[in-house]
Amino acid sequence: MRTAHSVETVRTVEREAMARLPEGALMQRAAAGLAAACVDLLGRRVYGARVVLLVGSGDNGGDALYAGARLARRGAGVTAVLTDSRQRAHAGGAVALRAAGGRIVAGPHEAHEVHEDGGCGSSAYQALGRAHLVMDAITGIGGRGGLRADAVPLVRAAEASDAVLVAVDLPSGIDADSGQVEGESVRADVTVTFGTYKPGLLIDPAKERAGVVRIVDLGLETAGVAADVQALQHAEVAGLLPVPAAESDKYRRGVVGVVAGSARYPGAAVLAVAGALHGGAGAVRYVGQGGDAVLARFPEVLVSDGAPGDAGRVQAWVVGPGLDDRTKDALADVLASDVPVLIDADGLGSLDPEAVRGRGAPTVLTPHAGEAAALLGVERAEVEAERLSSVRKLAVKYGATVLLKGSTTLVAPPDGGGPVRVNPTGTGWLATAGSGDVLSGLTGALLAAGLDPLDAASVGAYLHGLAGRRAARGAPVKAGDVAAEIAGAWRDVRGEGTRG
Repeated sequence: MRTAHSVETVRTVEREAMARLPEGALMQRAAAGLAAACVDLLGRRVYGARVVLLVGSGDNGGDALYAGARLARRGAGVTAVLTDSRQRAHAGGAVALRAAGGRIVAGPHEAHEVHEDGGCGSSAYQALGRAHLVMDAITGIGGRGGLRADAVPLVRAAEASDAVLVAVDLPSGIDADSGQVEGESVRADVTVTFGTYKPGLLIDPAKERAGVVRIVDLGLETAGVAADVQALQHAEVAGLLPVPAAESDKYRRGVVGVVAGSARYPGAAVLAVAGALHGGAGAVRYVGQGGDAVLARFPEVLVSDGAPGDAGRVQAWVVGPGLDDRTKDALADVLASDVPVLIDADGLGSLDPEAVRGRGAPTVLTPHAGEAAALLGVERAEVEAERLSSVRKLAVKYGATVLLKGSTTLVAPPDGGGPVRVNPTGTGWLATAGSGDVLSGLTGALLAAGLDPLDAASVGAYLHGLAGRRAARGAPVKAGDVAAEIAGAWRDVRGEGTRG
């Protein structure tokens, strides 16, 4: 499992490490790991390679300067550009770089002199124009509010060059704790982070600016420290997947009730049921106006057009996709049950927080950004910019597990306590009509099988993302294709098939 820790936690464990290590040892470990990563990226071109360091005034800049010194000693031509004209660079790092044959040039006050023909009007720009690799060490984990204006031209020149752009610890301009990006930031090809992941490296919009993330082990003692964000991997998901025993029957495997679809949107019923069946449900009871469409596709489904409470025994309910004006009555009936309930799509529009908080059984909400914004009473842009805080706020407001769908899917436990899980799988091709209906049915089946809500939502998102990759393979995909690939994704996770 990948874990990410807050800035406060990182600083605490770093102080503890520095107290037991020789002075400067932690920075040297970071510099060694950073230099090694850059050597890998440069390949056989280290000797004679041109490397530029965009250096701020903090320890982040020190890491880059010491790493630059290591590269210079291996024959690279290293130029450090000071991006903050008001402060000096890390003293020890600057001495080490010069001693290794590197050079340091002033940045912002020269860097604005760009010729109209696109030529370079300063040694800083000249170095960037020739670079094979550029390190971004402008700000560290404590940076807030985006890049300073005088650093932006240098960053844009680096991004426009042919150089590999490597962020040191995290891209400058992003918020390490939240993944927010306020103002200008670096868009890195690779991020080399130290000790542990930071939440911003796993959560959009910052995640999209981090590129490929590599982690350097500094020997920090984080094993017993609570993480702020977690990301499940194959091993954890495999351990959570329900496996029927010899004595299993449909009820032991889990019966999921699906209240979805309408005369206008029968497809929502079909897709939610497809997600539940492919997600391992022992049986599916469907309630709604889409019964004919469901039976035409899945004759094994038990269909009812009455009230959900009259449909028969279930271990979990899924309610919401494609419902019409009967939504309120159906939702109230389902919420009155004593089994886990997943609410999606149209079921979220009339949701009363007290009706959810007052339940004796758990509830899972699966909004996208627009639905989450309506539930919180804010603009959609705010949710998209502040995904981590938004999912926590929703979990607190409704006392429910919340799966916030989007470019980064997040799952928060009830009342916002404990780590938020970020889903590492998926593809942009999953942004297609009906995909969320499949996810709802899949997650409902896992709830019915007995997984707790946090695990059911996390595993559902993980399998859904893998199924999307398998179905798409780099091309457009339909929601029904995603449902059909859930079994393959399941086998991949358990190591029983070829991964897609």
